Order: sequence, then structure tokens, then C-alpha cells
Amino acid sequence: MSDRAIGDYAVLADCRSAALISGAGSVDWLCLPRFDGPAVFARLLDQDAGHWSIHPVGATEASRRYLPHTLVLETTFRTPTGTAVLLDALALGKRERGHAMGGSSPGVLLRQITCTQGQVDIAVEYAPRPEFGLIQPVMTPVRGGLMARGGAHVLLLSTGLTLRVERSTAHGEATLRAGDRLDLALSATPAWGQDPKPWPGRRIRRRLSDTGAGWRSWSTLHDAYTGPWQEHVRHSGRVLRALTYVPSGAIVAAPTTSLPESIGGTRNWDYRYTWVRDASLTLQALATAACKQEKVDFFAFLAQAAATRLDGGGDLQVMYGIGGERDLSERALPHLSGWRGSAPVRVGNDAWRQCQLDVYGELLDAAHQTLPHEVPLDPAVRSFLRQCAEAAAHHWADPDQGIWEGRGPARHFLHSKLMCWVALDRAIDLAPALNAQDHVTDWQRIREQIREAIENQGFDHRTDAFTQAFGSPQLDASALMVPLVGFLPATDPRVRSTVEAIARDLTDSRGLVRRYLQDDIDNDEGTFLLCTFWLAQALARTGQTTRALHVFENALSHANDVGLLPEEVDTRTGEALGNFPQAFSHIGLINAARAIRDAQTASHPARDTFP
Repeated sequence: MSDRAIGDYAVLADCRSAALISGAGSVDWLCLPRFDGPAVFARLLDQDAGHWSIHPVGATEASRRYLPHTLVLETTFRTPTGTAVLLDALALGKRERGHAMGGSSPGVLLRQITCTQGQVDIAVEYAPRPEFGLIQPVMTPVRGGLMARGGAHVLLLSTGLTLRVERSTAHGEATLRAGDRLDLALSATPAWGQDPKPWPGRRIRRRLSDTGAGWRSWSTLHDAYTGPWQEHVRHSGRVLRALTYVPSGAIVAAPTTSLPESIGGTRNWDYRYTWVRDASLTLQALATAACKQEKVDFFAFLAQAAATRLDGGGDLQVMYGIGGERDLSERALPHLSGWRGSAPVRVGNDAWRQCQLDVYGELLDAAHQTLPHEVPLDPAVRSFLRQCAEAAAHHWADPDQGIWEGRGPARHFLHSKLMCWVALDRAIDLAPALNAQDHVTDWQRIREQIREAIENQGFDHRTDAFTQAFGSPQLDASALMVPLVGFLPATDPRVRSTVEAIARDLTDSRGLVRRYLQDDIDNDEGTFLLCTFWLAQALARTGQTTRALHVFENALSHANDVGLLPEEVDTRTGEALGNFPQAFSHIGLINAARAIRDAQTASHPARDTFP
């Protein structure tokens, strides 16, 4: 059973895949060649599912950081006899800079440990277990490294260190004195091609330096945001870039699977995919912390992946593989015990089969943010978006599974109705671009029907709030979207009372917000950082900037030592829960920071304005 705290991990990425490295210098998660590929190291989910550790022998104090404006990880180990610095990165393509970053990443994990003071004894343990720990590969020493065969890929560990192999695990030790270093690299190539050649140390060093330069060049192009929490916003932009699959423009919700929402619970999902649900909020965040190019790339992926004929009675799918795949059928991996025994471990996600009506609003809002409003669009794109609007118009009154993807009976969720309203509202504005002026009258009529239904059936006078579903008194943090999408102004008394009810009844002792208090699967989940950032954003919109600042800081305090945010926080212990790092949490941070900044600027117009 894997027991290390989720928040102890740092992420590496090459804009195609990702690795997680513990504070002790162990790579406990790595999927190749894509985010959604089978894991080579999966000790994150089972103690015997593979790892690669580099660390000093004996008592050690460790600290770490990302090198400035990069996702190159620097871990400093201090021992009684000396100091060693470990650098880790997933290599970018050679001399890739700016928006080209990640276009030709080779899928190579680079590691370098250097003694900077005194003398340090170093231990290396390398235990690849391809296909989520199913394979114990056959290891063969080669000149300049160690080859591992078994499964679809050949793994080559490039190193000058002598390694001894015992039952598919390699061990090595070295004594480093000031100025000494070890350079190591791990690559994976298809098993049926030519054997890879080891990388010499000088090549590893060059590519490590070049990868840092690539990240810095991207960061230089994306430093436009100025204001409160500036470095956190910019770092979150880098995290979103790290979670981008550059060949398609897709952004994964997280680079991991099956890290649970409650310890020992059953909410253990695979998040290595892209959700349409995340689209409009992601684009808002990219507009703040990245730039137009990332927005265009992400919307282009959504439009291509989601393209389908809806006029034949089909539904818009809620999520897609990072290459645009639609069949994401879910299966369990019973040989893995799960993080802290939280089983089952799942690959795939059956939420792709669900009906979630909010996706129409998410996609049309994304189009509204990205595409020109007055110029006719490409015929295929405008036909598809018109069909999305028509589907929202025809199906808004149907029950569905809702934003939180409950696996119980379909219900009339408020958020789903709200986003159908958004779909028609944005389509009306886009009508010239969609060549849909003849639809506007009908869309306006149905938009008003949805508004009446939400105001009459979605607001519960017992709780004095918009609630989770029509006719239900149950609070849900997604009701905070009512002002955020422009359905009602923030000054509306119903908005203010909803914000107050959620702040009062869904907030725990740490000041963090739950999604809801109960659902159809289990009740023992943590608070959601995204929902907490939503509350901060809503408070800012209602002019309560001091409270918004406090809520924001509460959420931000749960970032780990390298600025990464989890999905949830355990209400009892304050520990990180859920797949990690979570794109939606970083998106929430960016959007809330901008909302608070804008609210502060509006209340003090004499201050300098921000972009």
C-alpha cells in the first residue's frame, strides 16, 4: 500500500506526459508516451508498482523549489557530511522556445545530482514496472546504461554508474565530493524498433539546460498579469501549460488516476482526459495567465473532438481523450491496492457515457470567448455550434447527471439548466457568426422559459438560496455560477443570500467549501478548492473584497511547497486529496485572483489599472 502524502509530490511535464516526484527524490508516477498512457512507475498507487529514487544515504534534510519561471525541479539534500542538489525535468524538444514548447518532446526523464559541498554518499534504486506494475522487465547491462525489456516499450536508463540487478530492480551507490555529479536519463522506445542508444552525460546536461531555457522563454511570453498573487497566477499558468497535450491542444484535468476524494472511499476516478465542462473557465484562466494562442489551441481541440451531428438525436459527449478519442471505457486494475488502500484503481472513465446538459453552455461560452461575433464562421463550425444551441433549446427541461457526474438517477440540476440558458444567451450574441439570425426569436423565447424555471423552481425560500436541483433544499456550490455567468447581477438579493448560505453552511472550520453535503455515492469527501475559489470570486463580485481576500488566502494556503494545488482537502486532517495537481483548482485560483484584483480596482479607481 502506498502511504506517502499526495501533497509531498512535485510534477514534471513535457507537454505530452507527466511525472510525480516525492520530496525524497523518488519518481513514483510516470506515464509514457502520453498523459493517458500506461504507467512505468506507479508506486503512487501501490508500493510494488515501480519507482526510481535518487537520494543521499542516511539522515537527510531536504528542501526543494522549481528553478525560476520553469518546471525544472531542484531538490537540495543536506547531510551531516555535505550537500547535494538534485535536478529533475522531462526533456523538451531541442531548442524549443515559446509557443513551440513541447512540439517535439522526446519522452526522456532527465536527472542530475551534484555534490555542492563536502562529501555525500548517494543511493540509486531503479525499479521500472511497465503497464501499472503488471510487468517485471528483463534487465540487461549495456554500454552506457541499462536496458529493460517487457511489454510494448524498451526502457533505457542512461548512466555511467555501475548498477547491480536483483529481480528486476537495479541498485547503485556512489560517493560524491564537491563538484562531482551523476547524470542519468530514462527513455522509452517502441519494442519493435531499433534499440535506443544511451545518452552521454554531456548530452543530458545540455538538454537539462535547454529544457530550463524553453520553460523560461514560454514564461516570458506569458507574464502579462500584474496584481495580487502575481507569482501564483503566473505559476498556475505554467501548470496549465504543463498539463497541455501539445499535439492536440487538449488540457488534462490532472495527470493521475485514482487518487481518492476520500481515504478508503470509492471515488477513485481517472482524470487524464479533457472535460467540455471545464472549457469556459479554462479559457478565462488562459486569457489571464497565458495568451490568445493557448485559448485558440484549446478551443480548436474542443471543436474538433466534439464535432458530431446532434440533429439526429445524439448528445454532446461530456469528455474526450487527449487525442480526441471518445470511447473511454472504464476498467479496474485489481492488482493495485490503491493510495492508502483506496480501491479500486481505475483506468478510463465511464462518465463519457453520461448525459450532462451543461456541456452545451460550456462549449458555446467557450466559442463566445474565442471566436469573432460578427464574421461568419467556417460552415462546419457554425453548423455544429448551431446544433449545440438547438440541442440546449430542445433538452433543457430533461433531467441529467449534473456537473458532479453523480452515478445515481438523473435529476433536474440547477447548474445544468443554468448552462442551457448560457448556451442560448451566447448563441443569440453569436447569431451573425453562426448565420443563425432566423433562430434568434425562438432562442430568446426559450431562454426566457429557462430563466422563469430557474427563478421559480431553482430558488428555495426555506434556505433563501439557489439550490442543487429543482424542488430541493440541498445547497450546492455550483449555484455560485449564477452571478459568474451573468444570469443575475451580483447585486440581486437572491444572489447575495445564496452566497451567504453557501459561505455559512458549506464551509468547514478551515474556511474551505464543500461541493454539497451529501450525494448518491458517499458522504465522506473533502472540501473542494475550486468551490472555495468560486466563493472568493462571488464575494469579490458582490463587493465584499475583504472577505474574498480571506477566502482566497485560505484556499491558497493549501498549495504545497512548490505551489501545486490538489482537488480536495480532508476536512479532518487538512491533507490533500484527489488527483494531483488539479487543473481546475489552478484555474479557480487564476479566475478568483483576477476577480479580486478587478474589484479592488473598481473600488479605488485612482489606482493604476491592470491589463
